[in-house]
Amino acid sequence: MVQEYQSPVRVYKHPFELIMAAYHRRFPKCPLIPVFVDSEIFSESQSKDGSTLVTERRCVIDIDAPRLLKRIAGVDYLYFIQKNTLNRRDRTLRIEVHNETFSSRVIVRECCNYTVHPENEDWTCFEQTASLDMKSFFGFESTAEKIAMKQYASSIKKVCIFELYLHIHCVYKLDADYIRRYLGDLTPLQESCLIRLRQWLQENHKGKIPKDQHVLRFLRARDFNLDKAREFLCQSLTWRKQHQVDFLLDTWERPQLLQDYYTGGWHHHDRDGRPLYILRLGQMDTKGLVRALGEEVLLRQVLSINEEGLRRCEENTRVFGRPISCWTCLVDLEGLNMRHLWRPGVKALLRIIEVVEANYPETLGRLLILRAPRVFPVLWTLISPLIDENTRKKFLVYAGNDYQGPGGLVDYIDKQILPDFLGGDCMSDIPEGGMVPKSLYRTAEELESEENRLLTDSIYKSASIFKGAPYELLIEITEASSVITWDFDVSKGDVIFNIYHSKRAPQPPKKDTLGAHGITSLGAVNAQVIDRSWLLGKDYSMVEKALTCREGESVQGSHVTRWPGFYILQWRFHSSPACSASSLPRVDDVLASLQVSSHKCKIMYYTEVLASHDFRGSMTSLESSHSGFSQLSAATTSSSQSHASSTISR
Repeated sequence: MVQEYQSPVRVYKHPFELIMAAYHRRFPKCPLIPVFVDSEIFSESQSKDGSTLVTERRCVIDIDAPRLLKRIAGVDYLYFIQKNTLNRRDRTLRIEVHNETFSSRVIVRECCNYTVHPENEDWTCFEQTASLDMKSFFGFESTAEKIAMKQYASSIKKVCIFELYLHIHCVYKLDADYIRRYLGDLTPLQESCLIRLRQWLQENHKGKIPKDQHVLRFLRARDFNLDKAREFLCQSLTWRKQHQVDFLLDTWERPQLLQDYYTGGWHHHDRDGRPLYILRLGQMDTKGLVRALGEEVLLRQVLSINEEGLRRCEENTRVFGRPISCWTCLVDLEGLNMRHLWRPGVKALLRIIEVVEANYPETLGRLLILRAPRVFPVLWTLISPLIDENTRKKFLVYAGNDYQGPGGLVDYIDKQILPDFLGGDCMSDIPEGGMVPKSLYRTAEELESEENRLLTDSIYKSASIFKGAPYELLIEITEASSVITWDFDVSKGDVIFNIYHSKRAPQPPKKDTLGAHGITSLGAVNAQVIDRSWLLGKDYSMVEKALTCREGESVQGSHVTRWPGFYILQWRFHSSPACSASSLPRVDDVLASLQVSSHKCKIMYYTEVLASHDFRGSMTSLESSHSGFSQLSAATTSSSQSHASSTISR
């Protein structure tokens, strides 16, 4: 008759790795389990990637049986074969046991499983099954069966007591091994800070408790100042809960446009076992992605990359058997030019960096920047103030083909996994990018109406221009040599773009200029900044030559101001050459324009003013695809003349 046993599932409220450390303490023998006399490994193998370890042991068991029965059987100990399969990637341990002694008379089978708790990945489950089939035992089958089941039940209780004893009373002793294995070497003070912060979270934090590796990152970011690290971490946990970041990888689906045009992806690992992320920034159409997707989608893309990086660090820690808490990023700048330094795109990048720095500290182990062109110092000047000093120390920059020589990439990345576009033999599935079609661009209204924004304001604004009713934007300049920058797209109709200057402030526009004509509201009519009584050349002057912009064109440019005062950016409806720059709208013209849809233009624009001290010598490349960088830079050093430039892309 076959006797079977099924244990209840036991739950240990500690990580799988800590339980494994406790489990391995029983080998080769453990005084806490007297029945377990000794063990010896006779076979051990590991998978190529190091994630799976298979160990086979011969174990010696001392049975509590009557002396007469032992003498009849002719043995003092029983020998069992144990096969352990540890999967570090999946965090599972499967134990299979069968008897070697009396295997022709008695068949004993046991199977134990350690797995991660399905609802809490920081807990571990233990489950055990066993069977006994007594075929023949010198005429004492019934007695031997009863003794065997009694012995097995007693052993289970002893093992359970051992597990609980080791689990409860040796946790802090084991923490040292656990920390070295999964977190790295820590000083006693650093270890104390980690344990205290973890205990504080367990007692006070109501949400999901972050893993020790993540807590340690915040401690390191604040030089193990417990109070500062606690405040830093709590702010991030609140942010994660508010925006449901913990579920991002499971719930967010990348738009197809991102899959086609976002030139970044994970690619194996570096020589230290760190996950490797490659970004081909020079091949990316940053403006097209911002205009087609908006900042919200791009931020979620970056957050998903960071969340995936955290997951890969945990996985590589298990695979390589040593703590890996950060990743390596390789940025290829081949193809980088002025269009990548488009101001709205840079501004979006800066805001994304702020979010990442606040919530993913100490996750970047090394940043390798390859094929840096001459414009790279400009981009670095823009973004470096927002990057933590410890992070900046991890940057390595290679100009031209320097990365191919001694001290280059092969010092950090195995030659066998170098991607093909960097001269290696390994094929990568990172998209090659390209220009995002303008047909996929979204309107300002669509970008502004996004829900659940992680970034609170929008870059672009939209405006309508009617025949006889230009759209005007007033900018006050208090310091000469300041720089006015602009970027706009003409989404409908043709427009004429002008820049004017006035020493005196225009009068605020009246709220209801058409009230005398019986019209109570005309929301579509633009308020006029240039006073109706002003004369061109006397009250205000044109500082730039008028620029005609056709439907579908993108215009980027900048103007270095010569005088303080008031500058007016004006977009006018383009109809005929007879239209004068100083003409003012008439009520009849406006009313007519409202009835004719073809007399309406639409633009989406962005403007920014840079102070002269910020601009001079560093804040250059304000045009997305203009080659006159040196001229613009030179103009900032001269107060005797102004300089402006615009670039039109079709």
